[in-house]
Amino acid sequence: MKNIELSASMMCANFACLRDEVKNLESAGIDIFHIDIMDGSFVDNFGMGYQDMAFIKRNSTKQVEAHLMVSKPYNYLDILFNLGIDIIYIHPEVDPDPATTIEKIHQHGAIAGIALNPGTSISSIEELLNTVDRVLVLGVNPGHAGRKYQSYVDKKIEKLLALKSEYNFEIYMDGAITIERLDKWSLLGVKGFVLGTATLFGKNRCYKDTLFEIRTREVSFI
Repeated sequence: MKNIELSASMMCANFACLRDEVKNLESAGIDIFHIDIMDGSFVDNFGMGYQDMAFIKRNSTKQVEAHLMVSKPYNYLDILFNLGIDIIYIHPEVDPDPATTIEKIHQHGAIAGIALNPGTSISSIEELLNTVDRVLVLGVNPGHAGRKYQSYVDKKIEKLLALKSEYNFEIYMDGAITIERLDKWSLLGVKGFVLGTATLFGKNRCYKDTLFEIRTREVSFI
């Protein structure tokens, strides 16, 4: 699984020692730092602040991505551009004009993606697949770490895998990503995974060992 991209879900990190967390994750070989921005409206929680994102961006050479779980994501873009965020995901169902938001992300040289909640159908966003670089499929209901994987999402991923060559986008997954789930979907063509409490954080194990195991596992299709 050497060609997959692994993101660290930083809402799960230990904020008492954020500098060490960033340093240890980067030295362990993480590819991307994943930041959840929430407004307490689209989801019933508040995520990380801009100051946290700026700190991570300053103290790492890796890409930083923002997952905007907010109403009217267009209003947040200028701040993210000023911080130098590399990848931005929006939820199209809460954006009155998602195509314009995606266009603005591209105009500023960032990678544009849409994030799909478990209950968001592909048919409702298929036209947007022409415009995005990535689709982030949420396997859990958003807003909190540690939630249960919704198995019906598997059908959605299968449909997206059948469409990705036609529309030229990559598929990423977020939420309850176990090693077993990562094994299965990486073999089928999912490009990247956001790792949280199911695999990476709170395991009393160094990040380097976990990421080494993931990248060196010999997996055959079952």
